[in-house]
Amino acid sequence: MKNTKITIHFLGAAGTVTGSKYLIDTGAHQLLIDCGVFQGLKELRLKNWEYPPVDVSAIDAVLLTHGHFDHTGYLPRLVKYGFSGLVYGTNPTLDIATIVLNDSAKIQEQEAARANKEGYSKHSPAEPLYGLKDVEKTLPHFKEVPPSQWIPLFDGINARFQYNGHILGAAFIELDVHGKRFVFSGDIGRTNDLLLYPPLKPEKADVLFIESTYGGRFHPDEVEAVLEIEKLVNDTINRGGSVFIPSFSVERAQLMMLILWRLLNENKIPKVPIIMDSPMGASILDLFYRTRDWHRLTTDECDEMCDHFTVVSSYQETMELRSDNKPKIVIAGSGMLTGGRMLNYLETQAQNPDNTLLFVGYQAEGTRGRKLLDGEKELKVYGKWVPFNMEIAEIEGLSSHADHNELIGWMNEITNIPERIFIVHGEKEGAEALQLGIKETYGWDSQIPQLYDIEEL
Repeated sequence: MKNTKITIHFLGAAGTVTGSKYLIDTGAHQLLIDCGVFQGLKELRLKNWEYPPVDVSAIDAVLLTHGHFDHTGYLPRLVKYGFSGLVYGTNPTLDIATIVLNDSAKIQEQEAARANKEGYSKHSPAEPLYGLKDVEKTLPHFKEVPPSQWIPLFDGINARFQYNGHILGAAFIELDVHGKRFVFSGDIGRTNDLLLYPPLKPEKADVLFIESTYGGRFHPDEVEAVLEIEKLVNDTINRGGSVFIPSFSVERAQLMMLILWRLLNENKIPKVPIIMDSPMGASILDLFYRTRDWHRLTTDECDEMCDHFTVVSSYQETMELRSDNKPKIVIAGSGMLTGGRMLNYLETQAQNPDNTLLFVGYQAEGTRGRKLLDGEKELKVYGKWVPFNMEIAEIEGLSSHADHNELIGWMNEITNIPERIFIVHGEKEGAEALQLGIKETYGWDSQIPQLYDIEEL
């Protein structure tokens, strides 16, 4: 290792779950690991509009662990602020990021237009964080990397992207900087996922960044979760209601499609319309075929499953469907109700007690999803309060995140003692629980950085 200080800037997902951004300044080069937006609490969301506390034009490259919005959604702003380097990711990650960024830009433009038309925004005029033209300027920066191969980035700096479960294309990133190994866990997947393979594990880590989303929490078995879904769908449809599943286009959407298709195929749930509502819906279905090596489904299974779904792409179709009271199952974004087309459905359907709102992913602090789970009986949608009378359910067994035991187990092949361990991407309780678990299991010390902390190595 050269006698050079390495500085780490925690620009997101530190002391919170969202907005993943970690800047590594080697002295000669600056690398940003992930580039997500903040969601949830208003004071965090406002930071999306602020210039980051670093010189964006000095960042040489961005490395993406996976395609989720809270890991990629800030890229158009980064480019707008002067970033001119490459954005590295696996092929599925860049495919998903393209879908996610176009999807979110289109929704933001539509919501800004509606806010201006109906006059419920405090801003005049209301503007999107970024639009489709900003995404167009971002995509040429994308650079595909093969999994499990060392990629030279700069002199003395190499990176490797290793399969990590979680969602299609997700990887943990190993970064060798002049012989020192940095490992960024990204979001770690489940060991027994119905759709994806188990994550690989790092064998060496001098500096480890480990997520703690479900620190201190334990998932029930997925088989039990499927039985819960079966009962919930039958109960809801039998009383004349519909099931609404908030899920970002490429989050648990694929797994929910698989589960619902199998239940339908086995005649365990009624034959009602199953709708995937996304502006990029067709691309989402194509994703299964383009990422064949990353999941367990055969081509025939992909064909059969996709045939069972109605894909809604146009906003006009959404506005028509939201007033249709016939029983159905709707999957639409966003997963934490921070925006997206699910809000259009809830605006008209939240008052119906026969309906069910089913959460199948993590709900961050301050999001509409968390507030509803905590018992709120009103939902603010497009500037007005809507009474919330739907049945509400949360099935944690389907989370795409590793639980406490899986997080601890993910580290069990590291042969050295890490010099530094940073616990990130978690709320206070989860981070502290994981910190205790690491100490009890391995005897390793770790620290929990906060937003905008700076560490020198």
